[in-house]
Amino acid sequence: MVLCSGVLFAVNGTVSKLVLRTGIDAPQLTLLRAAGAFTVLLALSALLRPGIRRLRVTAGQVPLLVGYGLTGFFLVPMLYFVAISRLPVGIGLLFEYSAPLLVALWARFGQRHPVRPRLWAGLALSLVGLACVAEIWGEFTLDGLGVLAGLGAAFFLAFYYVLGARGVEGRDTVSLCTWAFGAAAVAGLLTRAVTGVGDWTPLAGTSRGVPVVLLLGYVVVLGSVVPYLLVAGAMRHLPATSVGIVGMVEPVIASAVAWVTLGATEALNAAQLGGGLLVLVGVALAETARVAPGRTPPSAETDRPGPPDVVAVVTTGPAEPGRRT
Repeated sequence: MVLCSGVLFAVNGTVSKLVLRTGIDAPQLTLLRAAGAFTVLLALSALLRPGIRRLRVTAGQVPLLVGYGLTGFFLVPMLYFVAISRLPVGIGLLFEYSAPLLVALWARFGQRHPVRPRLWAGLALSLVGLACVAEIWGEFTLDGLGVLAGLGAAFFLAFYYVLGARGVEGRDTVSLCTWAFGAAAVAGLLTRAVTGVGDWTPLAGTSRGVPVVLLLGYVVVLGSVVPYLLVAGAMRHLPATSVGIVGMVEPVIASAVAWVTLGATEALNAAQLGGGLLVLVGVALAETARVAPGRTPPSAETDRPGPPDVVAVVTTGPAEPGRRT
């Protein structure tokens, strides 16, 4: 499920860029995505048990749902759309993918959770990798606004991870995503009201011979609703750390899909490819550096887990008289 969601998210980067090239801007695409996904999830909420009752909320849950929707479902995709409209899709994703590093740092300094020493190695590798991606040793050829948008997406994605961990404790996945996309849709409408209606005529056109409406259908259904539900389903079978690491196939596949579909403008040179690999390795180290609450991190010299906390001995068959089983 994680691999399938990674593929769908990766293809969504190229599809979104095709939509953006028609003249639809990032806030418009964010609004269309959020409103479409909210409509689909609202229908699912009504059809699946226990029905529309799953959408009940208390006054205390409203701030979390609004914050969760604004960060992960409105600001993150909008900034990501800005980034990939000015940068190759793979580079935009690499900047956004630095979010797990921020989450690990928050766990260490904000929540004061113990971490393994490899967190710092992961942070260093990722920073070096991002420097290689940006090629800071020569002329800075990347679009500055695109880089800032990618880093901003990482910042709000970290908030999304932190708030999501709290949100899933009290709500099922469908209702949580429904309200989050609903908050994002409202934010999108307010943004358009303040900045202007925008040009909606590109919706009737095509991009690379494909109707824009069909591309938007992919963004909404296969680029948003389905992968979000797949990731949520995977969390029932895998720990969050494993989901995050396996999900790192997304920037790799996204770069390949964009290069094949959009041409040489999406190609990465040797330094950027090497930097991307360093970023992914660094993120993997950071993802596995956090220690579960109640455990002590291994020593810096060995960095190996200690003995199990509990050893269970299981026997089969009836207990013999006088013998403790």
